[in-house]
Amino acid sequence: MRNQTIDIWENCNYAPGADDIRPIMTTYLLDFSVEMPFSIKRPAVLVCPGGGYSYTSDREAEPIAMRFAAAGFHTFVLRYRVASSRHPKPLLDVSRAMWIIRENAEAWNVDKDKIAVCGFSAGGHLAGSLGVFWNEEYIKDAIGMPEGMNKPNAMILCYPVLSSGQFAHRGSFENLLGKDASKEMQESMSLELHVSQQTPQSFLWHTFQDNVVPVENTLLFAQALRREGISFELHIYPEGFHGLSTCDEVTAGKFGVPEGWVYPHVASWLPLCIEWLKGIF
Repeated sequence: MRNQTIDIWENCNYAPGADDIRPIMTTYLLDFSVEMPFSIKRPAVLVCPGGGYSYTSDREAEPIAMRFAAAGFHTFVLRYRVASSRHPKPLLDVSRAMWIIRENAEAWNVDKDKIAVCGFSAGGHLAGSLGVFWNEEYIKDAIGMPEGMNKPNAMILCYPVLSSGQFAHRGSFENLLGKDASKEMQESMSLELHVSQQTPQSFLWHTFQDNVVPVENTLLFAQALRREGISFELHIYPEGFHGLSTCDEVTAGKFGVPEGWVYPHVASWLPLCIEWLKGIF
């Protein structure tokens, strides 16, 4: 496996502000072997950890990357800009990350037509934003990107922040847009309102008991996908609170305490997601 940490804005016409954290992307590239000829081109997953747009969680970074890598995917983890960096900066970061993956597809043995974006909580909002806004002109204009280089071929949204309405996680939207953001600005980033024919097929999961990001975020987005005729797979688990990640001892709790963090049934989301990805790719 080849691990590399990339400053995503190095040698680029666009430059982050002087006060911004430098966003980085870490690669988890599987080696090619003549004994495994299929490894000459592999699908890929770009992971956006959560953290309420205030930080990016370690629990939703490398542990997730390693699970997808074990299933045969090249994986990338993006540490995007967070508060006090406002929209559209995180969206530009994830667009640039996807662009870099496609730009290096041949060198990295990536199938450029089989790249999924995967996000957790607020990272799910960022992944979803890429899915619904990837073809917006302001993104291309801001970073000088060729048409379609940031388009995800699939989305994986894990207990995502998606709606700015009644069921919003207010802290995420305040960090992304500022506390004084108008209703119009908030609705402009309420993703269930912006699903279109250009939105990629999706895998979504949530828990009914989530009392941080209500399950309605996922349900509203799934309804929007259905209205547009976009294929999706949806899993709502009856138990489990917010931020479960792999749902096992690997990511159990902030202090490694497994109580309340280990849900074997909910952990089925990962093999189900991998099966779904391999089915569409």
